[in-house]
Amino acid sequence: MLYRKIQPYIESYLKSDSNKVLIIDGARQIGKTFIIRHVGQQLFENYIELNFVEDQNGPKLFEQVRTVKDFYFQVSTIAGEKMGEKKDTLIFLDEIQAYPHLLTMLKFLKQDDRYSYIASGSLLGVTLKKTSSIPIGSIEVKRMYPLDFEEFLLANGFNRFAIDTMHEKFLAGESLDAAMHGKVMDLFKKYLLIGGRCPTL
Repeated sequence: MLYRKIQPYIESYLKSDSNKVLIIDGARQIGKTFIIRHVGQQLFENYIELNFVEDQNGPKLFEQVRTVKDFYFQVSTIAGEKMGEKKDTLIFLDEIQAYPHLLTMLKFLKQDDRYSYIASGSLLGVTLKKTSSIPIGSIEVKRMYPLDFEEFLLANGFNRFAIDTMHEKFLAGESLDAAMHGKVMDLFKKYLLIGGRCPTL
């Protein structure tokens, strides 16, 4: 399992009784769907994932949805058997920017309070600026970034103790021994080659 630093934040939100719908915003292909799906399937017996980019390019079931009742109707034709109780049903609205009108509906879905919700968006800031009637008080937007170097190290066999120790050495101005320095530099070069960004320590 690829660990992402945003995971505990998502877990905390889904375990809470927040009066807002959390939207994970970030660039395409950085793992938003992967981490939400992973956490959602762990915490909820009934996990429903709706990808609005796929819907927009395909059946367009949600294109004309304007009411909570219409939304539930469309979901029931896709995953009706999974629509249980709020405590055991999560509906994940993936790539919600494809249908800006659904951003406004999040307020009413939350007020209806029939299920638990979480959403994701790509370049959501642009969509929010262009969309009227954004329910600011009903949504919480959390930015997710591409894999950083610490996450890359964790994916390559390091554990939290190793990373914390290197962090402590860095703050104390202490060097790693030559062998470990060589290993970390080799991984850093590989990280940059795959398009990684500079680490935040």
